[in-house]
Amino acid sequence: MVDIVNSNEPSVEAETKPRGAVPSWVITVGSLCALLGLWEVFGRDINPVFGSYPSAIAQAFWELARSGKLWTAMVESLRPFFLGYGLAIVVGVPLGLVTGRFRTVEAAIGLYITAGYAMPLVALVPLLVLWLGLGFAVKVAIVFLMAVFPICINTWLGVTAVPKTLIEVGKSFVAPNTVILRRIILPATLPYIMAGIRLAVGRAVVAMVIAEFFTSISGLGAVIINSANNFDTATMFVPIVILMVMAIGLNYLIGAVERYVAPWQAEIAGRDE
Repeated sequence: MVDIVNSNEPSVEAETKPRGAVPSWVITVGSLCALLGLWEVFGRDINPVFGSYPSAIAQAFWELARSGKLWTAMVESLRPFFLGYGLAIVVGVPLGLVTGRFRTVEAAIGLYITAGYAMPLVALVPLLVLWLGLGFAVKVAIVFLMAVFPICINTWLGVTAVPKTLIEVGKSFVAPNTVILRRIILPATLPYIMAGIRLAVGRAVVAMVIAEFFTSISGLGAVIINSANNFDTATMFVPIVILMVMAIGLNYLIGAVERYVAPWQAEIAGRDE
């Protein structure tokens, strides 16, 4: 005997959906406001030489922006950053794909990629200065070297995680290796690639500041050093906060690109909304 389902009863899907869930952006804004409020209250009791608070940092930001020094410093810093970071993506993704796909390439250069990621690249800065001088080229090289290895290794691991059955489907249709790499492996590896690009953002920002500290002192790094030498802590925090906001913005941008190029990833992910 077939049971008659009452249409007025809520479905299973409706019951499993969270009711009254707080949007993520509300939680983020609330957390940020709480942090800034506590920082403002307790930061005023700290000696200005040892720390600062948000309102003083905002005032220092306004003074730097009005004088034009901030925009000049940002342009000087962002030019080598974006060029070095872009080159790291252009080189790291294909290198990771080839390393993960072909056993011969992995055996030949995989060791060096792993060693390059673990190596303290800051120690190479004096050598890079001898090779490339103190100008624009050495800053691009430092950013590139700090950012390329996370992208390459994540892509490499993503290729090795591709299910073998997908590759066998391509081989059953007599697809050449280039087609398998482009049509099967690359789409399946996109989440790993985007994760590597996200990890590389933080390393690239750190590399940009290191390059400005150890080469010709310019850009946002110069603002940090000069402000620290003058014990102007509020002004010193301005470029630090800007770099943090820039890294967060780039992460959100990369996430938006990932949702555009790999929309299926959000559908198959097991994350609760």
